[in-house]
Amino acid sequence: MDERVEVGTSCMLKLALEMPALVDAMDDGVATAYAGVPERLYLVGRDGEVAYKGGMGPMFFSPSEWADRITDYLA
Repeated sequence: MDERVEVGTSCMLKLALEMPALVDAMDDGVATAYAGVPERLYLVGRDGEVAYKGGMGPMFFSPSEWADRITDYLA
């Protein structure tokens, strides 16, 4: 777990990310719960609840819709 945190911290610093980030536990529970095949976008609110769940890609995958939901959420 220490190595995961170290890698996550390194990525945050190298990418100059200003948003908070979390590190999944060793059982990869979050990765399993939120996995989207082939792709899916989620917006998780500050309360830990899913505020937006995008459609599965590529047919129902909409980055612009996701961006709009982020804007709405932050308003």
